[in-house]
Order: sequence, then structure tokens, then C-alpha cells
Amino acid sequence: MKRLVCISKTPDTTAQISFSADGKTFNSAGVQYILNPYDEWYALVRAVELKEKQGGTVTVLNVGLAENDQIIRKALAIGGDDAIRVNVDPQSALFTAKQIAEVAQSGDYEVVFCGKETIDYNASEVGAMVAEFLDVPFISYATHLDMDGQTATITRDIEGGSEVVEVTAPFVVSAAKGMAEQRIPNMRGIMMAKNKPLKVVSPVPFEDPVQVVQFSLPPAKQGVKMVSPEDMDELVRLLHEEAKVI
Repeated sequence: MKRLVCISKTPDTTAQISFSADGKTFNSAGVQYILNPYDEWYALVRAVELKEKQGGTVTVLNVGLAENDQIIRKALAIGGDDAIRVNVDPQSALFTAKQIAEVAQSGDYEVVFCGKETIDYNASEVGAMVAEFLDVPFISYATHLDMDGQTATITRDIEGGSEVVEVTAPFVVSAAKGMAEQRIPNMRGIMMAKNKPLKVVSPVPFEDPVQVVQFSLPPAKQGVKMVSPEDMDELVRLLHEEAKVI
């Protein structure tokens, strides 16, 4: 079975976030980047576990520029067999999904793994868009996945509980917490990753209808107001007039 795992680069959670003066571009200067945890810990590790148990291959796919090769090598150290990088700076989820779908289709991959979301945009859009481009089923927020031949049994989170579904490959799945346990690359894996194939391909032409109008930071947190336990009238006034929760 040929498995394709989509990975992305995200700012470290401790990074200071800022934007250009016109508010249309993220300022990446001085930002430390990491491999998106949902892609790494759950999607990639589960794909590698299935390869180790059932055979087949795991290809890592990233849409991004050469600076992303570092996170791609980390994914290869965890257990990917080879990698493909679409050499373009993605501007939207739709554009990214189109590039992933083209690679998935041309390579005849049977299962496409994504993290449920990236920790910077939290949009959960790419997986569904890839499935739509490929015209295959999409299962989101998967917390467990087993394969028997071409049939997958998947448990996914739903409101107030969980749902178990069966689906026949090809399909796209987005992985959530519980799908697998994080793996730390060992020295052998790191050394082997240096020599694994990393193919760079050009993006397919795509007229992106999505344009960023403006980024903005959330309002800064205000200071804490201390209210005396005896002054309930003031507490009620603050909750009603300022916090507006009652």
C-alpha cells in the first residue's frame, strides 16, 4: 500500500507573532519553526506503524520552499521512506490542497494522511479539500485507524462521543490526538534520513481565488481587577457592565 503523509511547518508555540505594516503578510523574522504536531505525532507515526506491520511505503509531502527541508528530514528520520516537496510558498489552504491532490493522483497513493489542523491557522480545511479534488471519501478527526487489506476501520470524534466507520481505499483521513504516540527520532533514523530521496517538483498552475485582506492580533489581555469579597455589588456591576456575562 502506498501512503502519503502531508506535513506542514508551523511557528513554535513560544514564538512572538507579528505582521507587516499593511497587515497582509506574516513576519517570519526571528521565528522558530517546527513540524506541525498533528502531522508528526499522529498522521505520520500511524502511517509508519502501519507500514511496519503490513508493509508498503510512506511518502512525506510538503508544499513549501527549500527552508522546509529541515522538517522534511525530521519526518524521514521518524520513518518516512522518501519525500516530495512542491517548491512554492503556499498562500491559502485551497492552493495547498490542489498541489497535494496533484501529487496524490499522479502517484496513485491509496491513503492520504493529514493532521487534523495546523496549530497556527487551526482551520482544518486542507484534508477535506484534498478529498474533494480527488473525489474520494474524507474522514476527519480520526483517533484510531486499523487496516485490513484495502478496508480501514476508523474511530473519529463527534459531538458528545465517538463514531466508528469503515471505508475502502483510496481515501483521505485527518488525524487527531489518540491516533498514535509521539516518536522521538533516534540517531540511526537521523543518519538514514540524510540519504533518503527528497524530490522537488514544481507546482501545478492554479488560479487561487483566496486573497488575504488583513491579519490582526487579538486584543491584548487586560489587567486583573481585584474585588473585595464583601463588595458583591461591585462584582455584579463589573460582570454586567464590563465583562457582559450576566
